[in-house]
Amino acid sequence: MVDYSEDYLLDKQIKIFQPIDGYRASTDAVLLAAAMNKIRKNDSILDMGSGTGAVSLCLASRFSDKVAEIVGVEIQPELAELANKSAQANGFANLRYVNADIFDSGLPFCSFNHVFTNPPYFENNMPTSPKKGKATAHTFKQKALPEWINACIKMIQPQGYLYMVNRAEALDEILSCMAGKLGEVTVFPIYSKNNQQAKRVVVCARKDSKAPLRIMPPLVLHQENGNYTECAEKILRGGAPL
Repeated sequence: MVDYSEDYLLDKQIKIFQPIDGYRASTDAVLLAAAMNKIRKNDSILDMGSGTGAVSLCLASRFSDKVAEIVGVEIQPELAELANKSAQANGFANLRYVNADIFDSGLPFCSFNHVFTNPPYFENNMPTSPKKGKATAHTFKQKALPEWINACIKMIQPQGYLYMVNRAEALDEILSCMAGKLGEVTVFPIYSKNNQQAKRVVVCARKDSKAPLRIMPPLVLHQENGNYTECAEKILRGGAPL
């Protein structure tokens, strides 16, 4: 196993193990988990490209008495191993991670009520980290964003939901990929500070739905002094929904 640190999420409510020199979870993971507010009793959830498991760990904590199972798929074996270690340390018996490629995971299509993903943000021609683990997590290799989204859609049951977080400038491509396949699209723009452009978007959508698109009020993460805003504090530390 790689060298790792013991860290925490949601104001130390959740323990997470992460590589010291490699991919580590960011606030994006907590924001994505906070967007999932349509979970029902005995629902199944799939984490596509689970990394260190931050998103699914947050969900397992929020819905421990509700979901039937949460499965994470991660191509880097050391991250899948650490994520399983985190699930065990938190006592999440219904959460497990498999080491597999999301494009060839062996999991049956149309088998999950909810699929969420925090896909790589950078294309092949953009700068990447010299560290192998971070480079794998941040960069598309043989696939691109449309193929990643299509792989996620294939795993969703009819009337199930897809959730994702990505760069704000990727929103047009995301919506194009969803057109004709997903509806009831809801966009949450995420701003670092007031009077700046949005840096991230969290996008939720429903399979086979014809409901119109909605754009929600902006979420501003930081005050001018760098501290979290009251709203961000409730989400990132208190575990409130987005």
